[in-house]
Amino acid sequence: MRSLTWEAVCRRRLARNFLVAPAPRAQLADVVRAVGGIQAQVFSAAELALGARVAGVTQRDVRDEIWERRALVKTYGPRGTLHLLPADELGLWMAALCACHVAREPYWFAEAGLDRARADALLDAIGDALDGQRLTRAELAGAVAERAGAWARDYILPVWGDYLRPAALTGRLCFGPSRGSQVTYVRPDQWTGRAPEEHDPDEALAAICRRFIAAYGPVAQQDFARWIGLPPEPARRVWGALAGELEEVTVEGRHAWILASTAVMAGEDAQGVERERPVVLRLLPRYDCYVLGCGPRSGILPEAARARVFSYGRGRFEGAVGVPVLLLDGLVAGLWERRMRGRRLELRVEPFVELTQSQRRLLDAEAARVGDFFGTAVALAVEHLGEAGA
Repeated sequence: MRSLTWEAVCRRRLARNFLVAPAPRAQLADVVRAVGGIQAQVFSAAELALGARVAGVTQRDVRDEIWERRALVKTYGPRGTLHLLPADELGLWMAALCACHVAREPYWFAEAGLDRARADALLDAIGDALDGQRLTRAELAGAVAERAGAWARDYILPVWGDYLRPAALTGRLCFGPSRGSQVTYVRPDQWTGRAPEEHDPDEALAAICRRFIAAYGPVAQQDFARWIGLPPEPARRVWGALAGELEEVTVEGRHAWILASTAVMAGEDAQGVERERPVVLRLLPRYDCYVLGCGPRSGILPEAARARVFSYGRGRFEGAVGVPVLLLDGLVAGLWERRMRGRRLELRVEPFVELTQSQRRLLDAEAARVGDFFGTAVALAVEHLGEAGA
């Protein structure tokens, strides 16, 4: 059994997340495919996550890919959270996520106080209401109530009881471009111009698990279960189905698994150590897929950084996931925030370590990249951020 250092693990994950060498512009959708989707609860964070992984891409390019070319779809993804997913894989993702959903008891409609007949009526009404339409939540609630009955309105309007998720996972709904400050919903088959392909749910879930291991391995079964939102027993079944494809390794005493096909990556020696190891410094947004996918998450958050992260903004509740982080060689090494001042973008960065001259040059270059992404001049300040967060 091979033994990998935590440094080697971080380097593998950085490479698989396109944070060492960003992908070409033409591969933007393939980047989303490879990392298992981009969380889009905060849409600007999703845009920045892609900006960090695709060379020379701008905010306009990302939006065009979603709303004009429609190669990416905004919909519900892992853990039931909003994600950007490849349009040509929407059927695969829906099947995999339905497998996760069905594994949870009671089913969503029982939790909502509905019987199966009313649940089906609600979903059918959503799909019918969106036929050829782009509707806000309020408009959708009214249209569904006309079709299914007044009772259905209360299952559409409240954002806290989001029963739109089952409609998305069954191919009846995805997100369209916002209308002012209001989100809109569309039919995915009409929006993308293709009907989602049908997939066996178990095979689809195994395919997504395989991709997760490729992007974030070495990982353990519980890492995948937490990442996608799957109970322990179904996660064990998925893991067992892939047993013949996995290689067990140890990471500083912890047992984990990688795909045997990626046991040694290009540029590595037999111990998984890169022959050339350039310093990697990145400014990542909150909810970045690298932080979300790396398990155990404590491994990328040094003890010396933990208290500061948990004192800042949403870090109080979500740790490193909920805050923009300065990433240095795969570890959380600082916090950052941005704000527009007139026509200039101000970036404030608080490193947890003293940066060397070469690291400071990398930070300057990274700040310039963020400015180029937004198409604006940038001013960088290295200073303490306070406690509030952005």
